[in-house]
Amino acid sequence: MAVIYLVANRRATMNIVMRTCTRLISIVTGLFLASCTEETATLSPVSTFDAPRYLGRWYEIARLPNRFEEGLSNVRAEYAPRDATTINVINTGYDAARQRWRSVRGIARFAGAPKIGHLRVSFFRPFYASYKIIALDTNAYQYALVTGNDFSYLWLLARTPQLSDATRTMLTERAAALGFATNRLVYVVHDRADVPAAKELRK
Repeated sequence: MAVIYLVANRRATMNIVMRTCTRLISIVTGLFLASCTEETATLSPVSTFDAPRYLGRWYEIARLPNRFEEGLSNVRAEYAPRDATTINVINTGYDAARQRWRSVRGIARFAGAPKIGHLRVSFFRPFYASYKIIALDTNAYQYALVTGNDFSYLWLLARTPQLSDATRTMLTERAAALGFATNRLVYVVHDRADVPAAKELRK
């Protein structure tokens, strides 16, 4: 009886292990496919990109809804050089439901030539997502329009928490002309001055 029990127990354990492995494979496969979706040809990145001028702080003015930023306000991004080919990224936002700041850290690498405003960003390596700058204030680097591989993601960014109505309208109309559902844009509130230092931020 003991032998039968051990064999049965071993089979049950193996079944659990196999089911767990299958689930993990499914999750990893899904993440891989999500990060490698086909590029949309009409969403061409800017071709006169200057990475050193792009570094620093950017405020999120508006975004298309996405589950990663659901419920977040006061969203900002910080870009700093990591080495000759890599940029450190830290995104921060305030979660009103939990009454705390949230942050996520990642890295960005050029998808091609450095003068092209197309990077690959990873917050969960080895998976990378596309980061395309499709509109940019090339004179002063004060605003930018950023997307991913397709029309699912869109961000209006600025160097200051507020953007003039004229500039915001211009960027929104440009996005709409490209095919983005700008009627779904979420405009981000910036009303807090208590942003903690990077080392104090929690994920």
